[in-house]
Amino acid sequence: MPPSQGSAHQLRWLALFGVLVAAIYALVFFTGDKSPTPKLGIDLQGGTRVTLTARTPDGNKPSQDSLAKAQQIIENRVNGLGVSGSEVVIDGDNLVITVPGDDSQQARTLATTAKLYIRPVLQAVPAGQAAPQTPQAPQNPAPAPESPQPAPGDTPAEQAPAPQQRVFPAQAPPSEPPAPGDEPAGGDLSPQEQAQQEIAAAKATRQSTDPATQQAAMAAMDCSGADPLAGNDDPALPLVTCSTDGTEVFLLAPSRIDGQEIADATSGLNPQQARHEVNLEFKSGGSDAWAALTGEYLYKRVAFVLDSEVVSAPVVQQGPQQGGRTQISGNFTADSAKELANTLKYGSLPLSFQTSEAETVSATLGLSSLRAGLIAGAVGLAVTLLYCLLYYRMLGLLTGLSLIASGVAVYGIMVLLGRWIGFTLDLAGIAGLIIGIGMTADSFVVFFERIKDEIREGRSFRSAVPRGWARARRTILSGNAVSFIAAAVLYVLAIGQVRGFAFTLGLTTILDVVVVFLVTAPLVLLASRSVFWGKPSVNGLGAVQQFARERKAAEAAVGKA
Repeated sequence: MPPSQGSAHQLRWLALFGVLVAAIYALVFFTGDKSPTPKLGIDLQGGTRVTLTARTPDGNKPSQDSLAKAQQIIENRVNGLGVSGSEVVIDGDNLVITVPGDDSQQARTLATTAKLYIRPVLQAVPAGQAAPQTPQAPQNPAPAPESPQPAPGDTPAEQAPAPQQRVFPAQAPPSEPPAPGDEPAGGDLSPQEQAQQEIAAAKATRQSTDPATQQAAMAAMDCSGADPLAGNDDPALPLVTCSTDGTEVFLLAPSRIDGQEIADATSGLNPQQARHEVNLEFKSGGSDAWAALTGEYLYKRVAFVLDSEVVSAPVVQQGPQQGGRTQISGNFTADSAKELANTLKYGSLPLSFQTSEAETVSATLGLSSLRAGLIAGAVGLAVTLLYCLLYYRMLGLLTGLSLIASGVAVYGIMVLLGRWIGFTLDLAGIAGLIIGIGMTADSFVVFFERIKDEIREGRSFRSAVPRGWARARRTILSGNAVSFIAAAVLYVLAIGQVRGFAFTLGLTTILDVVVVFLVTAPLVLLASRSVFWGKPSVNGLGAVQQFARERKAAEAAVGKA
């Protein structure tokens, strides 16, 4: 007979589960938006739809391969784990993004091209002060390190006033293509043709190698409007652009490192400077290029340019920096830093997009269907508990307590997953939860039947429970392992709502093991040491005990004969 486990040992397991549940709900109520409700999917609460129209530099239609690649990248950005409930579909030459809820900004953010280049800073001035009107007062408040060794397009400050007084773009170089406003009237240009002309005009001025044109472009730079060059700049040419907050105008050298050299991107809080940062890890080629760049531009500024805008332009404090790691710092919040890291992690889009107005999408099933499903699940659970009470008597009560504990833990975890990984609960996910909780009830049945087997062998309730648990836990672990493997395979191979179903099924399978080991088994083991629970009228095992006595009597009679 295995050694009896003390009551104190069982109480420790119950206390451990209580601590876990308390920790879950402490995170629910004291972190994030503190809303104690899970996020719902599109089929239950509706969503927001944004149509993305591709813009190509040559004005041609985007290829289907490019659209398919863009679709995959955007899906990874919004739905890397496949449980956010968002949808990205190809509609002709457009992409249509639908996200749960009414946050249209989230859908728009997904459309960022996310082309990242690291460029040395040749000149930087505050926005609105890039064009001094008198030669005697040329202002360049940027520190001396921002004016590195001469390069094509690098004009010393003392030579800048004359070009800065030029009117832009009236005296643009003769080779400049006609601006969109110079086209014949009639409005017969297609959106693709108009976009092509805007991009060409911006490149001719803001990416010119002529120093005078560069200074004129800085003088005329408007940091408040939409940038037609976003995601379409040529990395091999200089660039005149703004910072993302619109406070500085930059003249940047050609790109030295491409965002494709990024191996990984994460976000985090810098405790020393109390600011959120994006941490980058380069591939081997990018690591070598970063070391060379930081060695060359020591105490000078280098700019991280995302979609033709400067996200951050720090001064290189030490060089060359080995190891292939660096940080992007800026006016980030926790959410914006996480968003940028996620965008850079999955790579840049092969196309740039123009977003349409957001439109509201109604729920396909609605909260009424959710209520109906929950009511059906509650009725089924009540019938199951009633059956357990009739068949197992008071042991069925322990089953109910265990299911309640499982439901409380699952609910809190659903809330936290909605905040941390964007998990949304749809009807498919609810189906996975119900099936998983049903499997938890199956585990109780396995345990109780093993106890009956031990009592049929002639053992008392007190000695049958620990022996039955020793036999039942192997069966419970084996059954849950098979279910979890099936859920994992389904999650990997499936897409859409089926993936959400597999996710919740796998999660509840894990919780089944936790609840059975930390709640059900300790409760039953404690009950086995109670005189009250040992009564056949209470535990419902009187018929089994009677069978054991009759069997023992029959064996004794056979022995005497």
